[in-house]
Amino acid sequence: MDHQPGTNPPVKTTQRKITALHIFLFVATLVTTLIAGALQQGVNVLNDPLSIWQGIPFSFSLIIILGTHELGHYIMSRRHHVDVTLPYFIPAPSFIGTFGAVIKLKSPLYDRRTLLDIGVAGPFAGLIVAVPILAVGLSLSEIVPYSGEEGIRLGTCLLFSIMNWIINGPMPENASLMLHPVAFSGWIGLLVTALNLLPVGQLDGGHVAYAIFGRRQRLIARVFMAILLFLGALGWTGWFVWFALLLFIGIDHPPVTYGWIGLDGKRRLAGWIAIIVFAVTFMPAPF
Repeated sequence: MDHQPGTNPPVKTTQRKITALHIFLFVATLVTTLIAGALQQGVNVLNDPLSIWQGIPFSFSLIIILGTHELGHYIMSRRHHVDVTLPYFIPAPSFIGTFGAVIKLKSPLYDRRTLLDIGVAGPFAGLIVAVPILAVGLSLSEIVPYSGEEGIRLGTCLLFSIMNWIINGPMPENASLMLHPVAFSGWIGLLVTALNLLPVGQLDGGHVAYAIFGRRQRLIARVFMAILLFLGALGWTGWFVWFALLLFIGIDHPPVTYGWIGLDGKRRLAGWIAIIVFAVTFMPAPF
């Protein structure tokens, strides 16, 4: 069968099944996020293991956000006949209990239309559930007098600030917002969205940038790498880690096979919406 430009050629895709590894990683991530959520509630899981259930609000809401993000990529990939794995959750012994979730593309992306569709599907899907979860969490959060005690101070982004103003009103002077665990998971959802939309390499944002701007994505990636260095020197040193990681995996997006096939109006609009989403969720200093 001849391939028609603008569509992916027929690729033999494997019907993906949930494997033992998928189950193990999911259960491990469930446990680590439950522990993280319980610790946020002041529970000592070692002394009182049965109280781990108190981590459910944080754990379940975070897993829903991360899982929906990856399922967005998965469903769109299958729609375009791109062979792809089911999502793998990644457990981590950290205060959020996970490094997120990933899927792996097992066949190439032939044109910019497919690249754009798959690139925006994850962030859009994840944000659709992260926003209402954050809204519920903010309504359960408390505004307390600032005590001066050191804790985990979280950065903010434009979308978070607008939602908090709508739900809780203007913040009083010398006051702090004590996030409910559900709000914290929603905040992580915004952070994950922004990090994935960095226009670098084969991140979601790299897909979007290459789909819209073609080879000019290389220049855009270098500008953003310089911005990460600047932000690392100015505030959050974690950007240095991200800089090194992105440099290691590659900052230039590989070309697609049929690069001359452009985007239609709807896809170009979706790409610019993704850029706006990145702008309103990006946090110059997350921690």
